[in-house]
Amino acid sequence: MSTVAGTAEADEGGGPEARTDEGRGPEGAASPHARDPEGRPAGEQPAGEQPAGEQPAGKQPAGKQPVRDTAEGSAEGSAEGTAEGFVEGPVEGFAKGEPGEGPSPLRLLLSRVRPHRGVLVRAGLLSLAGSVAGLAMPLMAKHAVDAFAADRSPAGPLVALTALVLVGACLSAYGRYLMSRTGEGVVLRARDQLVGRIMRLKVPAVDRLTPGDLQSRVTSDTTLLRTVLSSGLVESFNSVLMLLGTIGFMAYMDPTLLGVTLVVIVGIGAVTSLLMPRIQRAQLRAQESVGAMGAALDRVLQAFRTVKASGAEERETAAVAAAARHAHDRGVSVARWSSVSDVTMAMSIQLAFLAVLGVGGARVASGSLEISSLIAFLLYLFYLMGPIGGLVEGWTGLQSGLAAVRRIDEVESLPGEPATEPGTVRQEIPATPLGVTFQDVTFGYGDERAPAHKGVTFDVPTGGLVALVGPSGAGKSTVFSLLERFYDHDSGTITVDGRDIRDWPLAELRGSLAYVEQDAPVLAGTLRENLVFAAPDAEEKAVREAVSRTRLDTLVGRLPEGLDTAVGHRGVTLSGGERQRIAIARALLRRPRLLLLDEVTSQLDAVNEQALRDVILELAEHTTVLVIAHRLSTVRHADRIVVLEDGRVRTAGTHEELIAGDDLYRELATTQLAADAR
Repeated sequence: MSTVAGTAEADEGGGPEARTDEGRGPEGAASPHARDPEGRPAGEQPAGEQPAGEQPAGKQPAGKQPVRDTAEGSAEGSAEGTAEGFVEGPVEGFAKGEPGEGPSPLRLLLSRVRPHRGVLVRAGLLSLAGSVAGLAMPLMAKHAVDAFAADRSPAGPLVALTALVLVGACLSAYGRYLMSRTGEGVVLRARDQLVGRIMRLKVPAVDRLTPGDLQSRVTSDTTLLRTVLSSGLVESFNSVLMLLGTIGFMAYMDPTLLGVTLVVIVGIGAVTSLLMPRIQRAQLRAQESVGAMGAALDRVLQAFRTVKASGAEERETAAVAAAARHAHDRGVSVARWSSVSDVTMAMSIQLAFLAVLGVGGARVASGSLEISSLIAFLLYLFYLMGPIGGLVEGWTGLQSGLAAVRRIDEVESLPGEPATEPGTVRQEIPATPLGVTFQDVTFGYGDERAPAHKGVTFDVPTGGLVALVGPSGAGKSTVFSLLERFYDHDSGTITVDGRDIRDWPLAELRGSLAYVEQDAPVLAGTLRENLVFAAPDAEEKAVREAVSRTRLDTLVGRLPEGLDTAVGHRGVTLSGGERQRIAIARALLRRPRLLLLDEVTSQLDAVNEQALRDVILELAEHTTVLVIAHRLSTVRHADRIVVLEDGRVRTAGTHEELIAGDDLYRELATTQLAADAR
């Protein structure tokens, strides 16, 4: 696919105004807090900005924190310690969980398995049947030895042995296939649900998260669910049955030797059980560190050009490498405890073998036990290694799955918005514009800063152009975020079209609005896909009209495949001005009743800026346009200008009225006029 070259042209102007602190989020707020469904603060603070002493009960601060001692003690210290330059702590946005907190991970895991229980039962029975066929093999071996000792033909027992091997292998193979196929289905279902949940998360919750960790939860954590199905639940259950069956055959062969075996195995098994909580904790921390590594890498990739332009490749490489070493250390911890568990159980079989060989050999010498029975018993003893190993592996896999489902549930427990029901948003948006009223509105993001709004009151009449101006941090972008209900205001009243904004169905409200962000994000895909992103059913004529009105026809004409040309990840092949015009065209295709424009001319040259102003004035004739601007040229023709300062409305009026009567507006206008002149 050809890429677009040479597009960063004259319309990339804007100079120092190309991006202000408002581009980071509402009024520079990179990390607002979440609120519960009743509007009460949920106590969740922005990552990396958590003030001391304000942590929710039972949670640890996100971001950097001191290394704390673990339950593993000094034996785990070397592997559980942090790599140099990387501080231990949970991934931003999530409190550090410990086993036992919150809902039972086992219950959550079983809820995901429940829809597939029928297939899993069949798969388990097939695997069990294959294993049971193997249980008869030592008994057939005894008959073969007895046949040799009695000078009889061993053909019968040998044929039976061969048949058992073939039948058992076929049954086990098909059972494992069913389990693997079902595991893939569980993974698919979990990923579908998790991605759907992420898409419906509230904006404050996503602001506290890192994309890299979310990707880790969707990919690696969900994959572990497949492992827990095959080696965790089903295999553990089969191993228990096989263990009981093997013990039954051993009891049939010789109860005395069975007693010797159980004394050794139970004693060492009790020691092994003490290791399982340590394995679970180590596995959870290992998965957390993988998510942290993904977050560190995502941080670099999201600002790749800035990293290179700043000469920071070595520093960022070291930071990601430190996160990778931390993940390595956590993985080594899991491997160490798992190895100790495996070796301990294997040693129990070896010690049991020595004990049985000693006691059984003495009984054979005394004539109280046949040599063939001792051989068969020893075969059953070694056969125990399979069920016991399966139990250990299954338990380890179960711990991985429980840790994974715990991390998945952390995302699903975050505050979310209701799912949009089909047909909720009307296909034909009414042509009537919307009016807006803010009445004594207060709102704060929950960190140490002052509230963003401190009793904001103003009206936006239906139709026409209203501009919001004021210094950075005055509360302008917060107005847009509250209108889109990215956040809910703390007090006061916001009405849209005469109706309280909280009484609007969320999908209907947003379906009536169009929001053009300051940084004008463009998604990977074709130019056409970006244009119709908010109106997928737009007709070709409407698309062409939007392209023409935003002066994108020159861009379309030079692209190798026109509207169907790929624009690269985040529109990397486009200039800043082109991305802004694409975002505006996307908003026009939505045919909104209220158009929200956040500094939409900041990266346009004079010619394109004038053309866009004409489009905005034309739109204002039949819809309501609310615009945030730092350029006076964008707002001087507004029907009404609202001046915000320090979270309050300072004054409002026309350009001429404010020039004559307000010092702050006069200062802003004079400064902006000087900037425009340059």
